[in-house]
Amino acid sequence: MTQPTETIWVTQEAYDRLAEELDHLKGDVRADITAKIAAARDEGDLKENGGYHAAREEQGKTEARIRQLEDMLRRAEVGEKPADDGKVEAGMKVTVRFAGDSETETFLLGSRELLSMDSAVDLDVYSPTSPMGAALLGHQKGDEVSYEAPNGKSISVEIVDATPF
Repeated sequence: MTQPTETIWVTQEAYDRLAEELDHLKGDVRADITAKIAAARDEGDLKENGGYHAAREEQGKTEARIRQLEDMLRRAEVGEKPADDGKVEAGMKVTVRFAGDSETETFLLGSRELLSMDSAVDLDVYSPTSPMGAALLGHQKGDEVSYEAPNGKSISVEIVDATPF
């Protein structure tokens, strides 16, 4: 499985939070798991040792999260919040209306990592490199934009609103 290579746009606050989580996992959490594994090994028979297997599973999840964080931080592009000028760019909460539809859809144009700063926010996230995201970049509130969906269909949307997240 190949890792995504696209840049992830994050604020300095989000970058610092991710780096802090990585340091915590590599330090205290790793040491705690290592101690749990050692203690469970000392209990004897590993085949029927639930504590040992639970600690090994926790270790696997922690190492996977460490790899994920390292990859995100390596690809991160730190920037300031975009200007509140209605122009669509990464880090914006964008509302669009699909052609022929009266309802709107609101989403974050950027990275899911921006959402975890406020767990009460429930927004879909579109990458600026996705077909719709790339088509919207640089356009403003009121513009109509068309893009080609992955299935080859041409889709038109009107930008109803674009505000910094």
